[in-house]
Amino acid sequence: MPLNSMTGFARVEGIHGAVRWHWELRSVNGKGLDARLRLPPGMDGIEQRLRTELARHLKRGNCQINLVLDRSEMAAPLRVNRAALAVVMEAIGDIQKVMEVMPPRPEGILALKGVLENAEDAVEDEDARTALEEALVSSFTAGVKALASARAEEGAKLETVLTGHVNEIERLTRNAEDCPAAAPSALQARLKEQLQEMLGDGAAIAEDRVAQEAALLATRADIREEIDRLKAHVEQARELLSSGEAVGRRLDFLTQEFNREANTLCSKAADVILTRIGLDLKAVIDQFREQIQNVE
Repeated sequence: MPLNSMTGFARVEGIHGAVRWHWELRSVNGKGLDARLRLPPGMDGIEQRLRTELARHLKRGNCQINLVLDRSEMAAPLRVNRAALAVVMEAIGDIQKVMEVMPPRPEGILALKGVLENAEDAVEDEDARTALEEALVSSFTAGVKALASARAEEGAKLETVLTGHVNEIERLTRNAEDCPAAAPSALQARLKEQLQEMLGDGAAIAEDRVAQEAALLATRADIREEIDRLKAHVEQARELLSSGEAVGRRLDFLTQEFNREANTLCSKAADVILTRIGLDLKAVIDQFREQIQNVE
């Protein structure tokens, strides 16, 4: 399974009877799964179902979800409200009993408010409303799947970039391990050279004293533990990237460990070459950290 990004967009359209709609779903990076839904009035009843469906497909990300309903562009069949018509006809009959009036024309009766219902009124019927809500939820599920697919496509690209960063961290770690300046013999030679410069060319230098001081320097400058930890972190990073799970948080914690070892390596560096390697390592780790902010 590819790595998933938290960045994505999806739009799906639907139709049910006289009602058209479209869903727009956007997501960006976030610490957890947070959804902000904008639903038309009267659609609050499906909100919890939408949140549950979203959580089935996504683990993290700030999501903005917008539903737009449109009942105006379709000419749905009109419906006569039989109850309202009966009330109107009874009232007309009562009036004709007490005064002589011409019977109203049918189009006049149908023009009375409530007698002839349009599609918007018709969906207020409980069965029709339930059917509409089911269609909306089903359409939303398709939208969430499309959003998840978009995030997976973005995640595949992101995985390539992150793998490149991990490879570079491994290369720099090997360079630090192989750096001649970190060898005890190099430390001893450098110490002896510095002492000779301070004391002058004619001064005698006790070799045993130089060896003791070099041993102390070698102990303080020993980077083998940092190298071993960096290698272990590289291996763990590769395992997480290939796991197919939501690993963004764990990668974030791992980056902190990477950075800690790089800082220690820089503080122990006794040579400009090793210092440069440590700084390059910190730069790559920082790029890695920026990219994983978008990992689910």
